[in-house]
Order: sequence, then structure tokens, then C-alpha cells
Amino acid sequence: MLMEISLFDYHLPEELIAYYPPKRRDYAHMMVFNRTTGEILHKKFPSIIDYLNKGDGLVINNTKVFKARLFARRASGGKVELFLLEQVDYQGKYCFKVLTHPTRRVKEGELLYFDDNSILEIIKKGEEGVTLAGFGTRMEAKRIIAKFGHVPLPIYIHRPDEKSDETRYQTIYADAKKAKAVAAPTAGFHFTDGILEKIKAKGVKIIPITLHVGYGTFKSIRANDIEDHSIDPEYAEISASAARAINKVKESGGKIFAVGTTSVRTLESAKTTGGEIKPFSGNVDLYIRPGHNFRIVDHIITNFHLPKSSLVILISAFAGREQILNAYKIAVEEKYRFYSYGDCMLIL
Repeated sequence: MLMEISLFDYHLPEELIAYYPPKRRDYAHMMVFNRTTGEILHKKFPSIIDYLNKGDGLVINNTKVFKARLFARRASGGKVELFLLEQVDYQGKYCFKVLTHPTRRVKEGELLYFDDNSILEIIKKGEEGVTLAGFGTRMEAKRIIAKFGHVPLPIYIHRPDEKSDETRYQTIYADAKKAKAVAAPTAGFHFTDGILEKIKAKGVKIIPITLHVGYGTFKSIRANDIEDHSIDPEYAEISASAARAINKVKESGGKIFAVGTTSVRTLESAKTTGGEIKPFSGNVDLYIRPGHNFRIVDHIITNFHLPKSSLVILISAFAGREQILNAYKIAVEEKYRFYSYGDCMLIL
């Protein structure tokens, strides 16, 4: 049955887009939306503690964002912007798949310069604007990214990145060993050490899993019928210990609170046997839309998403399209702050 993308649209005034985070992570507002009763309450984020009970599980995505945006120059002096997508090995070379801007001007075999001692080579131009760029060695790539890289703020944040973004466009529990994301799991921004400690003290199990958020998270839905859209593959991982903890919560009657849509997609991508979730690692491309049977997730903590996006479709699948659009309408009326650095919603 045709389900047009226009059904997931809503009006958002420009001034409600959060270009900067709040002064403190936990200063965010939180809409509490009960999908069963339709009740909506307006809270501050620290109230999240009140909704978690002993025996519940809080599932977080511990991926870490790396400085994926770089600015280089051509031998002619022209500037080139590069967005690093993912690391790949190609013919023995340490390479990255990258998006370049402008795209057409760079040529295969061309060298791009950051300074006289920091160079990369355009190895191969591929489909859909994706280019293969070689850094020479892993250590050289690490050095260049650390020195010249910029925080890859989403395109709807219309400003250059600043020093403060290096910490604020990151969750406090991001694992340095998992620095492979080009976008942050932003629903986790609101948690502080103090809030997490209070949640633990209630007997709630905090369960880390991983999904390295890719550039596809910004991918627009161009099809009129949402069924004609697809999700780009992203690497995800649920460890054996995480799977055991999730199963223990479910078996004891506890609830699984997923922090962010990335956690939702990772959990719902996992295989189950006899109702038990199984550990896994590998690429996932689950596209959650109305009709999806949620097997693991009971509640979602999520920010407010772009109109006509796969993320709005996901939460509509969880809580009902009309109810979600009504909640978003109320959020606009109440002047909630939207998108990555904005406020959040707890869907019960």
C-alpha cells in the first residue's frame, strides 16, 4: 500500500533549530509521551530518572565521533572539502571513502595538501560522488585527522564547528576505541555522570552497544513512496555480555529503554532465538517503518527529528504517525529546541 513521504512532514520554524547545545547537558527539556494513553507531559531531562525502575535496562550507543571533515588545497591553490565516510584498505594502501566538494574538479592521481608535509592522494573516483583517498599509512592518517580535522556538525547547523563542539558533539560515554562515527547518537547528549549514577543506584542496568553512525543518517528520502527508500549499511555490534544483560532484563519483566534511534535499529536488527537476543557484529541496514514488530525495545529516548526523514518514520512506527505528528505540533507550540543540539522526547 502506497504511503507517501508527505504524510511524515511537519512545519518547523527556523528559529527552533538548535545551533548550539544548552549550557549544561541536562538543561534540556523533555517531552514525555505515553503512546498508549496519548498523554503528554513537559519535564526537564533529569526527570528521566523517575521513569526508570529497578530491573530495567538503559541501552546506550557507545560509538565515538571522529573529526571527519577536512579542508585541503590543490596544487593550483583551489580549496577542496573532504568528508571522510569510512576507512578501507585498497591495494595495500590505507584509504578512506570520502565525499569531496567540489566533486568534479578533483582527478584520479591528484595530490591534495594540508601543509607541505601533510598530503593525500585521490586514488579512485567512484559512483554517487564517493571518492577513494589514500593517506599513506594509518599513523599518517591519524596525525592528519587529529591536526586538520573538524567536528562533522550536521548540515542543518549553519555555522562552522568550534572548540566546544569537540566535547559537546559527543556523548560522555563515547568509547575512544570506537571512534568511527561521522555523526553522533544525539539522544545521548543529555546524560551526565551524575544522572547515570542515580540511574544505576535505582538498580537499572546500563548496557552499551555500538552502531557507528554513517553519513547515510543525513540521507534524504527522495522517493514519493516510503517503501522505495533504503538505509545505508552501518557497522553495529552487540557483545555477548550486552546480550546477556538485555535477556536478563526481559526475563525478569524489566523494560528496555533505548537511547536514540541508533540503539533502536541495532537492537531490532539482532537475531533472537526463543525470545532471547543473540550477540552479533556486522553491517546493518534495517529500515524501520509502520508495520514493524518491535521485539526488544519497550521505550525510546530520542531527540526531535527532521521532517520527512527515516527517523520520523521510525518513531512513527513505534508510536503511531498521527500521534507523533501531534506531539511534534505541540513541541513547536511549546518552543522546544529541535535536532541534534535540541531537546528530547521520552516515548513510553
